[in-house]
Amino acid sequence: MAELESAEQVVVVGSGMAGAQCALALRQGGWRGGISLLGAEPHPPYDRPPLSKDVLLAKSDSTVFDLDYAQLGIELLPGRRATAVRPGVLHTDAGELPYGRLVLATGADPLRLPASDGARVLRTVDDALALRAALRPGARLVLVGAGWIGAETATAARQLGCEVTVLEAAAEPLAGVLPRELTAPMERWYAEAGVELRLGARVAAVEPGEVVLADGDRVAADEVVIGIGARPATGWLADSGIELDAAGAIVADASLRTSLPLVWAAGDCVSYPSARFGERINVQHWDHAMHSGRAVAAALLGSDEPYDPVPYFWSEQFGRMVQYAGRHTAGDRLLLRGSTEEQAWSAVWLREGVLVAAMAVDRPRDLVQARRLIATSATLDPQRAADPSVALKAAVV
Repeated sequence: MAELESAEQVVVVGSGMAGAQCALALRQGGWRGGISLLGAEPHPPYDRPPLSKDVLLAKSDSTVFDLDYAQLGIELLPGRRATAVRPGVLHTDAGELPYGRLVLATGADPLRLPASDGARVLRTVDDALALRAALRPGARLVLVGAGWIGAETATAARQLGCEVTVLEAAAEPLAGVLPRELTAPMERWYAEAGVELRLGARVAAVEPGEVVLADGDRVAADEVVIGIGARPATGWLADSGIELDAAGAIVADASLRTSLPLVWAAGDCVSYPSARFGERINVQHWDHAMHSGRAVAAALLGSDEPYDPVPYFWSEQFGRMVQYAGRHTAGDRLLLRGSTEEQAWSAVWLREGVLVAAMAVDRPRDLVQARRLIATSATLDPQRAADPSVALKAAVV
């Protein structure tokens, strides 16, 4: 491991989960050189998933990671924004930083709508604290987008006594993410929680006190939050020599190396080739951020293990824990395990008999077993796999 004998400086750009885990794993793995961890936000690295849950509900004001960076020998540089990359030099709004190795973990920026200057997004701890202050009982909250973040924010807002309307341009929640068989029961979850879900509602503008729809209808709103997805935060890499894909994600190889020598990428901003699923993928979830950050550290320490985990995420919404593992396509065979009319059920996707994905609603055991079986490309008996009384591991053939 030649890197371990070097005193080269590693600069990690992005102080979210991916960047923080990379810096920590480097030091834990024996990296002897310097490590600088910089982020555009003025805060030390913190966890994002609790923002739409515990922070909004005032169960917590901070989700900062409990790490002593000084003791670890990690130079923390908050409030410093990267502006460009040149070989051996990172340019920032506070001057140049020379590097021997560079790690890009800048995450993703929330998408916004035209004519929506008066709307909020929920991405940072400052966003969450500001929104929390506005979510008073009786406040009329309009959420644009019936995706994961929209459902989680609606859940918290209802618990805080707000009147909540969710506007979704598509004909169903999570359109293009899950099949209709699975999104139909989710519509009921909104209604049961007292949330008005308006489908086919395309937003034209956000104006003071209301949201204007494309059909001319107007929805009263004291607060508006847009949750329609995010795009890799890579615009600053123009002319850097680092290849980006059509969606703006950094194109990396199986070791998360970029097209620029001595530069790696991790987290929401990277696209990597998955031999497991036979395609290049970009994942924007907590689990990937953590594991890819540590995988980059391992690569810097000399590992040649390809990065190809089973993608996983979870969402807490409307009194349910929704978990998903793997990656499915429209052509895969969907099998339901149990009735979607019940509180707890799950679903699996088979590709030529091989388990490639699973989703569980309040059935964590199904998800744990499915994740392991996807990792081994297990073949399942369809009849047994569709029987909720049969453990998934017992359906392997």
